[in-house]
Order: sequence, then structure tokens, then C-alpha cells
Amino acid sequence: MMSESSKELETSYGYCREVARKRARNFYYSFIVLPREKRDAMCAVYAFMRYCDDIADDPDIKLNRAAMLDRWRQSLEDAAAGDCQDSPILPAFADAVRKFDIPLDYFHQLIDGASMDLSISHYRTFDDLYDYCYKVASVVGLVCIHVFGFDCPEAKKYAEYCGIAFQLTNILRDVKEDGASGRVYIPEEDLRAFHYSAEELISGPRDERYNRLMRFEVARARGYYNAALPLVEMVHGSGRPGLCAMIEIYFSILEAIERKHYDVFANSISVPRTRKVAIAARALVRSRLFGGRPYLPVLQS
Repeated sequence: MMSESSKELETSYGYCREVARKRARNFYYSFIVLPREKRDAMCAVYAFMRYCDDIADDPDIKLNRAAMLDRWRQSLEDAAAGDCQDSPILPAFADAVRKFDIPLDYFHQLIDGASMDLSISHYRTFDDLYDYCYKVASVVGLVCIHVFGFDCPEAKKYAEYCGIAFQLTNILRDVKEDGASGRVYIPEEDLRAFHYSAEELISGPRDERYNRLMRFEVARARGYYNAALPLVEMVHGSGRPGLCAMIEIYFSILEAIERKHYDVFANSISVPRTRKVAIAARALVRSRLFGGRPYLPVLQS
């Protein structure tokens, strides 16, 4: 008979799996090609991160967001000490963190990044933006490689680059949505370089200045994807299909932005579900047939 604590843990994992299935529009397809234990761990840490993002971004939340993030930060420490406070997320999260030896500091940095969204709406330089991207995305990459498995310390740097690539892609895809909420993530130094203003980015002309700006930003993101590729060979074989699927799905978003000539305003940019399923399936098959060699031809310039 299953003990009460075991039931609570299984219920929590079930809840996290459902959160990931419903909310992780792109990441979920990289989870499903992982072995069960790794897949469940990814769902658990995703649910923790999703809740953190929702506090910062959900327009329906009318409470004090900073105070909510502070409470979530304390819940992180409490869960690590064994007190999950009836949360549907924290039992599975704490179990995954323990199983895969994930440093809690990554989650503290993630909360720091979410807190930045409460007070910062513009970034002066790319260095400033990089710090934000590191906190909200590179630490996600670092969490992922602990679940995927890695031995070489250099993997951490490539996971950092991978997170930067993903977040830059998100920023370009979400220019319209972010602008509507008063946020402009493209650095002011870049806007000045292409003689384009933050106000124009939100509501102005999509002229050659805009195209040149977006071409530059896409090329920067592409550079980080290519810089991250050595990571594929550094993670353990059972984790490679998930990583390869994750990279190719996100890179496909960047490709779609280019194909639409940087028009991220008329329609939302996304990868069709059928393609995401195909990418995930291909990553899994190649892992089994070729020892995890990446299938990433789309990253070639």
C-alpha cells in the first residue's frame, strides 16, 4: 500500500505534468522524449518556474507581486527543508531538486529575474539585457543540464549561451505583446544605432530602419545558438533528445520570424504542433540510432 507521503508526491508530480502539458508550449515537446524520471523532473521544475513567471506577468493578479515573489522565494527554502506547505508543486519540485542535485541558487536567480520585470521596463545596453536574460533563461538551461546529466564543467557555459539564445528569441517574438505592457527589451543602444525609437518599435513604421534593426537582433540570437551547440555532445545520452528538440524548436521560431520578414505584429509567431512533434520524434530516433548526434541543420548560416 502506498504511504501518505508517497501519495502526496505522486499527486504533486501528476499536477506538475498537467501544468507542463497545458502551459509549456515549446518545452513540453522536449520533455516527452526523456526517460520517465527525467521527464517528471523537468515537469516539476517547469511548474515551479511557471508559477514564478505568472506572478510577474499575469495581468489578472492584482495582489502585491513583489510580496508574492518574496513568499515564493521563502517557499523554495522551506521546501528544500522538507516543508511543502500543502503546495501542489513543491513536493515534486523538492524531490526533483534532490534527485538531480540542482543548486537552489539557480531558482533564487530566476526569482531575481522575475523581480526585474516588476521594476525595469527598458534596458540601456546589451550587457544590461544579458544580465536579465541570464537570470530568467540561462539559469533554466543550467537547471536542465542537471536533469539531462553532464560531467564536463564547461557544459555550464554552453548552457548559459543556450538560455541567452532562447530568451533573445522570445524577446523578438513578443515585441508586440511586451510593448502593450510597456516593456521594451531591445536595448536602447541598438535602437539608437539604427535610428529607431522605443515608441516606434511599439507603434511606429515597419520601414527599412526596423528591418535592419531586427536583422541585427536575429543575427545576434543566431550567434548564441551556434555558440551553444557543443553542449549537445556534453550532456548524457539519455538527455540529448530533449536538448536537441528544445534547441531546434526554439530555433524554428527564429526562422519563422525571418520568413515573415520580421513582422511580429500582424500574427503571433509559433511553430505548428505537428512540426514540434516531428522534431521531438526525430531527435529521439537519431539518439537511438546514432548515439545522440544532433540533428540541427537549421542552425547552419
